[in-house]
Parts: sequence; structure tokens; C-alpha cells
Amino acid sequence: MTESSNILIHELSDRQILVKLGGFIKTTRLQQNKTQQQIAEIAGVNRSTIVQIENGSGATMLSFIQVLRALEQLHLFDSFQAKQIFSPLLLAKQDLEKRKRASVKNQLKSKKPPSDW
Repeated sequence: MTESSNILIHELSDRQILVKLGGFIKTTRLQQNKTQQQIAEIAGVNRSTIVQIENGSGATMLSFIQVLRALEQLHLFDSFQAKQIFSPLLLAKQDLEKRKRASVKNQLKSKKPPSDW
């Protein structure tokens, strides 16, 4: 996506975004040549839920996920995974804190037999 399309999506109202999501669901369903009833049965929701989602009337997040699963579109959530970004300075600091040598004192203590008293 280009930066200009990102700006446009930010300018949409919540209702307009729901309509876009519903349009995606409907288009995907039709491309797969499936009826609303077929998707509803696979997803385990009522057909009226599919109608609501496709019309942009909204639904619960759970229903939306169930419909995406029925359409085999869960891969869309891959972009929601948080990616850990490492700071070069933090990595350098952690590298300095790593042990460089084994301690002889600790090894000797662990080899001593336990005391009898």
C-alpha cells in the first residue's frame, strides 16, 4: 500500500471501514462461489450475521473471525503480530553483560560433599 492509501483509510469513519470489510467478505465469498448460508454453516453463525457483516452493520469480533476462518482468510491477521525491534545499543549492552568466563569458586563449592553436621 502506498502512503496516500494509508491516509485515505485514516480519513474513513468507523462505519465506512465496516462497509469496506463487509465488501471484502462478500467479494471473497462470491469468488469462492459460496452462498451466505454455506459460509454461515461453516462458520457456525446465523445467515443473518453474514448479511450484517456484508452490509457493514457490524458484528462481534468473534463472528468476524469465524467468517474469515470459513473463507480461509485468517492469514490477513498475520500483519497484526507484534514484531520485536531490537535497538543496536541495547544489543551491545546485553553483549557486554554476557558472562565471559566461568567462576572457579562456584565450581569448587558445588563439588564439595555436604557436611555431616
